[in-house]
Amino acid sequence: MTLPPARVPPSGVRRLTRTLYGYAFLDDFVLLYPVYALLFADTGLSLWQISSLFALWSITSVVLEVPSGAWADTMSRRRLLWAGPLLTAAGFALWVAVPSYGAFAAGFVLWGAGGALGSGALEALVYDELDRLGATRRYARVMGRARAARLLGTVASIGLAGPVLARGGYPSVGAASVLACVLAAVTATRLPEHRVRPRSADDGWVTTVRAGVAEVRGDRAVRGAVLLIPAVAAVWGALDEYTPLLIRQIGFAEATVPYLVMLIWAGVTIGSLLTGPAERLGRAGLAVLLAGAALALAVGALARSVTGVVLLGLAFAGFQLAEVLADVRLQHRIDDSRRATLTSVAGLGTELATVAAFGVYALLGTGMAHSTVFAVFAVPYLVTAVALAGGRAATARP
Repeated sequence: MTLPPARVPPSGVRRLTRTLYGYAFLDDFVLLYPVYALLFADTGLSLWQISSLFALWSITSVVLEVPSGAWADTMSRRRLLWAGPLLTAAGFALWVAVPSYGAFAAGFVLWGAGGALGSGALEALVYDELDRLGATRRYARVMGRARAARLLGTVASIGLAGPVLARGGYPSVGAASVLACVLAAVTATRLPEHRVRPRSADDGWVTTVRAGVAEVRGDRAVRGAVLLIPAVAAVWGALDEYTPLLIRQIGFAEATVPYLVMLIWAGVTIGSLLTGPAERLGRAGLAVLLAGAALALAVGALARSVTGVVLLGLAFAGFQLAEVLADVRLQHRIDDSRRATLTSVAGLGTELATVAAFGVYALLGTGMAHSTVFAVFAVPYLVTAVALAGGRAATARP
């Protein structure tokens, strides 16, 4: 039962949010982020090989996404959250120790597995802890700030990547990334968890998955909320991996690439902090947000200048904000006992769509410039915006 806001224990919320923000920051404080595409290219990999690595990363998440969500509904979510960063750390260590296609592939499998363990588990743990404290109304704001903390970690790592790369090369960048993952795992052990193991857990995670899928099929509101997440998150999540290559192809020096990527993510961070006020946006407002971000993506990519990079940052900020809002819509519509499972079902859809986006990007990138491909990928967002607006109109009719 949710308590009135006045009875929310401030110390409980404070402990949860402080640990959450620290975990989120460290989990994305990865100096390899802005340069690993360059590492792959400098090792001699082709665009198709690089795209296949990104696809392998997503395929690993596809295979483990829903089972890991069910595990999070039948066992300790905190345990999954500290195990994930350790797997990621092992993958990064492999990249810089023996840089080769095989090592990169193994590293992405470990990274994908680590990410899958936390997908669904984190959102479910936070929502349930806030529910225990009678503070579910704070979920959107808390998760928006958690995303902002992640992005601050990304921005900070991007800012440090250039100097560290110049001084110590890829091994130093990799070592710093491994250390950050280990610290994230340590921080995750401090997350509060008071959930009582549900009786359905006695039947195993397969039963939990079946019940979750049945809820998606039987509830139109839940199904729409689940489908909205991949529609918003998949494409820009794929484009993010190619951003350093786009910036370098425009003509900027390699040493400048991390700073321009940092500029983009600074804008995304600001977008995450707007989640609280933006929660009041309805379907029409979300449609306008997606359409505006899509136009900024297309114009920014084709501008081939610093101004274009700024527009890319605005576009990614809009997509990030829409992604958090889509998660909020889902969390408010699903049952507590299958919260992580259904969140992972949405994550599965995102990963499948992302794999498709990587394949399309590799196909288009063979004969087109990166800027042109980025502009083409604005189209799916315009389609989603039209669908949202159309759905609102259909709902409003008598």
